[in-house]
Amino acid sequence: MRFGGISSKDALQLAYVVPGTERLVATGGLVQKVRVGVFGWGIVAPKSPDIASFERNLESSETWLTPFNGFGPDNFLAGTPEFDFSVYRDWINQRFAPRHYQNLAEKMDMPALYAIGAFIQALGQNPGIEAELKALGTQAQVFVGTGLGSLSTLYDASVAHYESQKRWDKFWAAPERNAAVREFLANPSAQPDLAIPPTPDSVSESDRPAAEQAWNRYWMALSTDLRDYLHALSAIENLSLEGEVEVGKLNAIREKEKRRARLQEKWGAPEPPWKVSANVIWNIHNTPAAQISILAKTRGLAFAPVAACSTFGVALKLAMNAIQAGEAKLVVVGATDPPPHALTVGSFFSGRVLSADGSVSVPLTRMQGTHVAGGSVVWIVGDMDYCKSKGFTPLGMEPLAVGVSSDAHHIITPSSEGPTIAMKEALEQAGAAPEDVGTWDLHATATPGDFSEVTTFRALFPESVLVTARKGTFGHGMSAGGGWELTAQYLGYQRGRLYPTPLAEHDLNRSIAAVHDRMVFNVSCETPSRLGGKLSMGIGGINACVISGPLK
Repeated sequence: MRFGGISSKDALQLAYVVPGTERLVATGGLVQKVRVGVFGWGIVAPKSPDIASFERNLESSETWLTPFNGFGPDNFLAGTPEFDFSVYRDWINQRFAPRHYQNLAEKMDMPALYAIGAFIQALGQNPGIEAELKALGTQAQVFVGTGLGSLSTLYDASVAHYESQKRWDKFWAAPERNAAVREFLANPSAQPDLAIPPTPDSVSESDRPAAEQAWNRYWMALSTDLRDYLHALSAIENLSLEGEVEVGKLNAIREKEKRRARLQEKWGAPEPPWKVSANVIWNIHNTPAAQISILAKTRGLAFAPVAACSTFGVALKLAMNAIQAGEAKLVVVGATDPPPHALTVGSFFSGRVLSADGSVSVPLTRMQGTHVAGGSVVWIVGDMDYCKSKGFTPLGMEPLAVGVSSDAHHIITPSSEGPTIAMKEALEQAGAAPEDVGTWDLHATATPGDFSEVTTFRALFPESVLVTARKGTFGHGMSAGGGWELTAQYLGYQRGRLYPTPLAEHDLNRSIAAVHDRMVFNVSCETPSRLGGKLSMGIGGINACVISGPLK
């Protein structure tokens, strides 16, 4: 028996570790790769606020997409999650001071809240796993990433800053507070500076808002009154901490706030534009992982892998590496996305990958584009033997391997070589051949790329493989979509039947049907007894392929 190019005898002499990330355990003279299982999962998705509703909704071939209408009436459909964070209030209140829930609700953007909800759900399938996460210390890790981050917080803060800056500029550019502008208005021809913007009333009405902003910004910078204000503010901010650190810090904060309020009252000034919401830094990409670590009281590594549409697969890869290297016994993995936002819908449309005719664009059919969706998926994965010894029951399927690669080709158009490398790597690590695979879930975004993906798939796999494509069901979650699709595959194996898709047999694109026509259509079908595969292809050419097997 050989592993990673060395014999089992050599592996034993290497103290159970081979180069890379696979841990080999000696049992009765044999060397075995550490197995990984799924021991908890949670979902937040369109029409599916939790894993139970997600599983029920999969029974139907109907789409979960709804009108977006983020620009007023429009032609876009989107996958908007159904979610109520207050459902988790009691769980949080039982473990933390009452203010903790309120802080989360007030300061966290939806990606963090979705991920928290999905994580709490994931604790429910195996009672006792919450305590085990805490007890494991650094051997419990958290890898929860995001595709788009906290768009709503950034957007709202940016708009608020923009409006605040306009008020600020106008206030300090006003002639009554600006000697320079008074001097100019009294004698414009005496000013030799050619950089002075035109007066707003000298331009056309359509150009006037931009001209007013440029005018106010220019003269604000020359205001001596503003310099007096800033000098006084500097003195306030220069107040030093006195006495004991904790008491002195609070006293200094209170005193500064009082003096700043008096300064604002003295000048009648608007709030400075640097008074931006602190939620901008509370909601960076690692926040969902960090919040889960805080809630679970885990001490191991917690961070956010960011790999666009391949995020969930990459997170699972990292988790399996950590478990097989002996660095972790349990890992929380996941991906989380904000609800559809005008910025993402608009940018997907401008990128020519979004359908905009008001009807569902089902993968493998018209190839007119995808639909933006938001939500979260969180799994708890662990060392199979260790978790079983603790009485935990594995769910769905057994993840055997994850192959990853980069296209090194194009930011948005997938290559054939990159996904093929990921698929071959996953098969090799799983010890499997293409003919061992019984079903396969495509990335399939309902764009012309579907044809290329099917062609790449068939260059490696036989015609016997039963193929699914599910973005017509719940849309394209930038990072969570791959996790939803993988969870649907695992749930199908768990119950012995693959869930239907929105694809009707007569709608299958002819060019695609000529390459491969064995699809899961809008009726469920028996689960193949062989392995399952799942490919995700992320923006930037990041690929992740997961090979899984039936539970034994």
